Amino acid sequence: MSITFSDLGLKEPIQKALLDLGYETPTVIQQKAIPQILSSKDDLKAFAQTGTGKTAAFSLPVVEQTDEHSKHTQAIILSPTRELAVQIGKNIEDFSKYIPNLNVLTVYGGANIDQQIKQLRKGVQIVVGTPGRTVDLIRRRALKLSDVNWLVLDEADEMLNMGFKDELDKVLEATPDTKQTLLFSATFPKEVEAIARNYMENPVEITSGEKNQGSDNVTHQFYNITEKTRYEALKRIADVNPNIYAIVFCRTRRETQMIADQLIQDGYSADALHGDLSQAQRDSVMDKFRKKSLQMLVATDVAARGLDVNNLTHVINHKLPDQIENYNHRSGRTGRAGNKGVSIALVNRKEKGKLYPIERILKKKFVQTAIPTGKEICEKQLFHLIDKIEKTEVNTTEIDSFLPSIYEKLNDFSREELIQKFVSLEFNSFLSYYENAPDLNNISSSRDRDRSSGRGGNRTSNENMTRFFINIGRKDRLNPAKLMGLINEQGIDKNVEIGAIDILDTFSFFEIDTNYESQTLEVFDKNRPDFNGRNVNIEITKERKGGGRRRSGGRRRNSSDRSSGGGNRGFGRTRNKSNNNSSGQGSERRRNPRKNRRK
Repeated sequence: MSITFSDLGLKEPIQKALLDLGYETPTVIQQKAIPQILSSKDDLKAFAQTGTGKTAAFSLPVVEQTDEHSKHTQAIILSPTRELAVQIGKNIEDFSKYIPNLNVLTVYGGANIDQQIKQLRKGVQIVVGTPGRTVDLIRRRALKLSDVNWLVLDEADEMLNMGFKDELDKVLEATPDTKQTLLFSATFPKEVEAIARNYMENPVEITSGEKNQGSDNVTHQFYNITEKTRYEALKRIADVNPNIYAIVFCRTRRETQMIADQLIQDGYSADALHGDLSQAQRDSVMDKFRKKSLQMLVATDVAARGLDVNNLTHVINHKLPDQIENYNHRSGRTGRAGNKGVSIALVNRKEKGKLYPIERILKKKFVQTAIPTGKEICEKQLFHLIDKIEKTEVNTTEIDSFLPSIYEKLNDFSREELIQKFVSLEFNSFLSYYENAPDLNNISSSRDRDRSSGRGGNRTSNENMTRFFINIGRKDRLNPAKLMGLINEQGIDKNVEIGAIDILDTFSFFEIDTNYESQTLEVFDKNRPDFNGRNVNIEITKERKGGGRRRSGGRRRNSSDRSSGGGNRGFGRTRNKSNNNSSGQGSERRRNPRKNRRK
């Protein structure tokens, strides 16, 4: 006998709202978390994969126990991004729609703070917010948390990655010791375990599935590429899947906008989502994506947190994330609600080693997949076209008056000739584009052989990047987000691209566009900041003979991280026109088969 929401002890108005929303049976994490929160005041540490209903698992018991007749704020829910906060707030409003006196407010940066203060003064029982705006409202004495009974930390690992530890501390200071702290996460890296130790007292732990393990509904594939073929491989994956509905993940805001611009210019139904967009722009992009007016959303990890989109066919890692736990967050966007999904990683020779630790976390193997050839793509697209024709419903009332003239004009053609002409009219652009297309698998493998045999040099990183050494690392509480924030603080250039980042225990490496090599050294020298009171040295690294790297004995410069680690701020502006040679297939320009075509 299946468990229902009424079996979990939820009151009738909530059950009625859930019925309206189509919620029938609770998920595993909901079955475990809701009774636990309702029956105990113990802190709770809950793990569940993305898409398993974490939001309802913590918000339903909070709504159940909130006193709607008290105007005091009784619950504060923190999330790392605006999108996730807005989604949580909307869900709670839906769950409580038959509780007339219960008020929910979502607070985040970029929205009118005066309006938020005005609403708080009227009385709000549940506040959902991002850490920065929540602290701002506490400082202004507009948000009072002395009567809070529940503190929920959602996606706590990402809040730490984004440098919000200080904000979390300030919120904790403003809440009473008697509150119940609820920590929910899709992954449990060491940093999240540290939150539990620092902020919680003897927490109960519940899980839905194994910690950090990937969804059983997701297949993981990887494609061997070179930097020259990365973008072309991305296009071919899209072309061989005519009904693709995907998120393409990039590492930086600049890369995200650049890839989206290239896809749009090449005729694909795509757009970008990243932190440099205004809230109105982000809402517009997400509205189009949810309605499937867009087939591909190119996004950063931070911007994609909290996206409530079902039925994604693919997640594509244009570049693997700096922190391997984030791969699980990415891949969890597909394969939801019982559907099957595919998570794809585009990896060059250097990046392939990053797959092994991800496999250990997922407890699954990546399947190596060949980049589609032009012939395979044309065959897939052709039969996709035929399937569409076969399923098209004919409305004769609309075209009846034109049919006699059309029949007369086409009377001299046989059935076979008409089919050939129609297919050619619709399909010649694809055939033309891929007629002499190279096999990208041969390009990738031959270049890898060149590297291993010594031809082309020993350099394994991007030839357009300069690699820097910096003498701070993991033990200094440095992470990739904070290092990018550190670089942004120096004011190098808004269009500079940051490449690979390697964080080690006591030192780290990062790559910068070679065109900005001298400027990077100069601005670090001029600023001379420190990091947590410690002078920091940077040096250009150079190649050793026979492979490997050594640090230059030349110039040293000081640097620090004065940012809050909020991601790649300052590098979001991109050129209006993208680089058409990014696909790497020489300077030859062929007509793109997607130009001026509807899918």
